[in-house]
Amino acid sequence: MPKIAIAVEFKIKEGQHAAFDAIIREHARLTLQEEPGCERFDVLQPLDKDGTHDKSRVMLCEVYQDRAAVDVHTKNPRLAKVRDSYAPLIEGRTLTLCEM
Repeated sequence: MPKIAIAVEFKIKEGQHAAFDAIIREHARLTLQEEPGCERFDVLQPLDKDGTHDKSRVMLCEVYQDRAAVDVHTKNPRLAKVRDSYAPLIEGRTLTLCEM
């Protein structure tokens, strides 16, 4: 079975980067701790051309053993709570499911 990656890009509301970053990094830590099928969960901070943080965006790269592990992740009750907590901090998100 192929591994599955999830790539997510969040558009962060002005002035909300620090709050969002704290929520999403804790989510990443807990996902790795609680879900054995999650092999990797990286929080990526895009940079502007001059090397400074683009605080209007945050990206995620998650890698799961297989589709079943992704299903476990999406059914984790904590995920809905995390989404509710960051919803007022973002303007939108784009999620792409990828086969590796």
